[in-house]
Amino acid sequence: MRIGDAAAAAGTTPRALRFYEERGLLPAPRRTATGQRLYSGADVARIRAVRWLLGNGLTVEDVRACADRLDVLIADPERRCTASAPGTASGVVQSRVDALDAEIARLTALRDRLSTHLAPAVTPSATPASVVR
Repeated sequence: MRIGDAAAAAGTTPRALRFYEERGLLPAPRRTATGQRLYSGADVARIRAVRWLLGNGLTVEDVRACADRLDVLIADPERRCTASAPGTASGVVQSRVDALDAEIARLTALRDRLSTHLAPAVTPSATPASVVR
């Protein structure tokens, strides 16, 4: 199938497919004699896997780091990562989780610092009686 059909089948755009190819998330597809890209059903499954990973918080760099193992995810979508060695798919996922935890901690600390500068909300029950009269 041509790029537009493959993109539609995977729920994305032809531009996204070109981007994935340029970034190393997808191998270069076969080409027609006129140079048009041709995709198979397996390619569409890979595109869907890439989109799922990106949609679940991995970065393009994360997916590229484990792009050679996407076939395992496609073959068994319910498979869990069991090892966390750097450079493995589970190591990539663990690194992303660690980065998210660090960002959550940073944002929580920022929120706490900012909230100390807010005046407490004034409610009728908290207002002194002399002000209410």
